[in-house]
Amino acid sequence: MAPKKRWGSRLAAALWRLVGFVAVSAICGVLAASLVAPSVAAAGMTVSTSITFFNSLPGDLTVDPPSQATKMVTADGQPIATFYAENRVRVTLDQMSPFIKDAIVAIEDSRFYEHGGVDPQGILRALTFNFTQGGRQGASTLTQQYVTNIINESYLSADQGQQVVLSGQKSVGDKVREMKLAIELEKKFTKDQILEGYLNIVFFNRDAYGIEAAARHFFSSSAKDLTLPQAALLAGLVNSPTFYDPAVHPENSLQRRNQVLGNMLEQRKITRAEHDAAAATGVELKITPGRQGCAAAVIAPYFCDYVSHLILNNPAYGADLNDRERLLYRGGLTIVTTLDSRLQAAAQAQVDATAGANPDKWGASLVTIQPGSGRILAMAQNTVFLPAEGKFDTQLNFNVDSKDANGNDLNGAGGFQPGSTMKPFTFAEWLNEGKPINAVIDASRRTYPLDFPWRSSCGKVLGAYNTAQRNEGAADDLQNNDPGYYRPMPVNYGLYNSINTATFAEATQLDFCGIQKMVDAVGIHSGLDGAQVNMHQLGNLLGAIGVAPLHLANAFATFSNDGRYCTPIAIADVSDPAGRHHPAESSQCRAAVKPEVARGVNAVLQDVLKMGSGVYINPKVQSKVPVAAKTGTSNNNGATWVTGYTSGLATASFFGDTLEGQQRAGQNVTINGNFYKSIDGYMLAGPQWANYMMEVAGLYPAEPFPAPPPSMYVPQQPTPAPSR
Repeated sequence: MAPKKRWGSRLAAALWRLVGFVAVSAICGVLAASLVAPSVAAAGMTVSTSITFFNSLPGDLTVDPPSQATKMVTADGQPIATFYAENRVRVTLDQMSPFIKDAIVAIEDSRFYEHGGVDPQGILRALTFNFTQGGRQGASTLTQQYVTNIINESYLSADQGQQVVLSGQKSVGDKVREMKLAIELEKKFTKDQILEGYLNIVFFNRDAYGIEAAARHFFSSSAKDLTLPQAALLAGLVNSPTFYDPAVHPENSLQRRNQVLGNMLEQRKITRAEHDAAAATGVELKITPGRQGCAAAVIAPYFCDYVSHLILNNPAYGADLNDRERLLYRGGLTIVTTLDSRLQAAAQAQVDATAGANPDKWGASLVTIQPGSGRILAMAQNTVFLPAEGKFDTQLNFNVDSKDANGNDLNGAGGFQPGSTMKPFTFAEWLNEGKPINAVIDASRRTYPLDFPWRSSCGKVLGAYNTAQRNEGAADDLQNNDPGYYRPMPVNYGLYNSINTATFAEATQLDFCGIQKMVDAVGIHSGLDGAQVNMHQLGNLLGAIGVAPLHLANAFATFSNDGRYCTPIAIADVSDPAGRHHPAESSQCRAAVKPEVARGVNAVLQDVLKMGSGVYINPKVQSKVPVAAKTGTSNNNGATWVTGYTSGLATASFFGDTLEGQQRAGQNVTINGNFYKSIDGYMLAGPQWANYMMEVAGLYPAEPFPAPPPSMYVPQQPTPAPSR
């Protein structure tokens, strides 16, 4: 019984194929009639009805540019990062090797230049084979494949990936509609335009859409430079990118490549010698792995992350977050930033060297602003974006705020206590109220009780320094870093030596509302929530609220720029593949500090490095360019700074605890092989800043700072050395 059963099964299969063949022949007859003479009456009601149905199908297909990768570059054209949902770089047909054009036609659609979008002869041949031989031979033309890719790409671009239909999932209706669209597409575009569109849209690999990306991915080459064996391999790949993946299945890939070469020889697209030479080569790959997003940035991953957040937070780039993400990852934008690759390289080298191997995960950062424009030229920190063995990893950007002015996330650490780098702003208000640069103040006072008569025309001063009132909420008596400075001294001397009691002595003679306005005018604010730093809180005179390095650097840039404040900017230009420009950032500057006040501050801060708290920082930097700076250290030495500037660059250098909570004291610690009883601004942040500025300051104009008017000084006796 078994042999009879097998014979019966074969007979049934053959009959079924015969019936199918007849049916398919009828379909092809209808299709041929539709293609050749759709206006001629058909001989029979069924055929006529079929033609009418076919011609009634929608024929319009919007051919939008396919998704393209966005690239972010520095101001000097160096790559930073690429963003893509589909890694694609569109190229024209004349930018493709002739081999790839011939190879794809040879293997996918040998009659491409002869049919009108659908090939009845190919369909009949394939279906006859499938029904009579039980195979799975395909018959879609390149134009039909292009139609499928266009439709699927439109779904993906609209975040409707669930609508995508793959070749093996198509119904008869899908195929008929595809045919109609292919016919209409051929009426609108030339063969070369269709071939160009197909080669730019087709999928090769998850990191390679289109022939240019495929050439770069598999061969680190370009579509224009593809050799014959390379082109044949890629042409063979599109039929099944997984099965023919040369990196995973080299034997399958080689067999398919040689099939392509055989077709090319048979169709007289290559000579026998070319065929034999190409077929004799192996699968010779030179893969360039896909690098997508800021985590894979070539340089400046944290600056990259900052710029991407600026775009995703800005309604100018789309009505909602989905629209902005679609533009960033599919829009093929070119984002030109303000970053200077020369400064960035120098900054990164310095922050990496400061803490060395860094098992205790101390943070170091540098950020540079250009005075007069607000352009961010460098932004670096000593961490890696993704976890890596032996590395300090974090995705938080040490240099920027936690949120922007509208409460949108910036992925920033939220700032660090600036310590004594806040003192110049009180001094600036001192000068703003007409007081002399070198007036003598009483820096011997250490107690400021709860009822101290501070002046404020707009609010109430909060806080007290009085050990006797500790139980009532007061802090202990005010402390200086060194014991010999509790005495009268010129106010400028108190600033460049960073004397806490001198700053408080200034404040006793000032309106706190003026100090508040000065701090607000130069852009200082809380790095956590963007709120105003309340200068009526006494602790904030000495930098008790976290400030982001970016905005501290920019505040000092205001002094460098003769008192004009410029909003920090990171995006210089944004354009799409059609050459249209999207909104970017331009310099927005305003008067913030009187020029003579800024000049007075500059004069005193130059002395910080000559004979003040920064005297131990590399003295060579002073001989190279005119430079001013201020050191800063938090109460527990966990945050240390030097913020310094020339007329061309303003840089904030930070070193300290960047871990969650920022509570670690910088005391009795070993960093980069050196033991520190307590970290001070000049010790680590200082050399980091000085070495960096030594390298880059000459790249931007560094003119002498204009001197303050003589009227800002009063005759003064030499200041005696402090008693110890």
